[in-house]
Amino acid sequence: MCYVIITCRSLGWTLLSIAITLMIVASVVSPYWLVGLPTNQIQSVKANNTQFIIEKFRPTLGIFNRCQRLTRSDYTLGRVTCANFVTDFIAENDDFPHAWKATVICFALAALLLTTSMIMSAMSLFARSVCGKSIFTLAGLIQSIAGLLCVIGLVIYPAGWGTARVKRNCGEYADPYIIDRCSLGWSFYLCIVGTVLTFVCSVLSIQAEHSTSSRKVEEEVMEGKNLICVL
Repeated sequence: MCYVIITCRSLGWTLLSIAITLMIVASVVSPYWLVGLPTNQIQSVKANNTQFIIEKFRPTLGIFNRCQRLTRSDYTLGRVTCANFVTDFIAENDDFPHAWKATVICFALAALLLTTSMIMSAMSLFARSVCGKSIFTLAGLIQSIAGLLCVIGLVIYPAGWGTARVKRNCGEYADPYIIDRCSLGWSFYLCIVGTVLTFVCSVLSIQAEHSTSSRKVEEEVMEGKNLICVL
């Protein structure tokens, strides 16, 4: 007989598993890891009056993409464009160093593991074991490994700050683990928060397992209920 067991801790763990997966993926694909120096760009508007305005814009740089404002020669404002700057993942490239390649690989593996644990956490509402092993324990272990990969990625990432692309945006004194005049963007901090919550989530998996095997749950199972909701 199939039982659907929902408790506050198991539901909270499931929702947090989904949230951290989305946080890590969103932070990695966002081009806001580094915020560059503000630049003054003169833009012309209103062809009849020949009016000029000076706009300040701060280019941003992600692990494999960037955002910058295009300089326009006509009478319209330059628009911001965000695009991937990776032309070859394998070949050596000063704009895409090996440190960032390793970072991408670490986060890609972490995202894959987090997606797996997210699916397992949703399945835990219907099944408590997989191949004779606790689904909560397996998912928690997977989340711990994903969190470790995220930590490795965060540690390796600053090693690529000495590239030509970073120097153009942050200053000539930018070097590995030296950011010079750039600042860290929200994507970097979001990834840190997601990494911390990944370890928190792996611990909560134990609490979720205990809540679904409590005496109150067992009593309702013995009563023949198929949908069990307890606090």
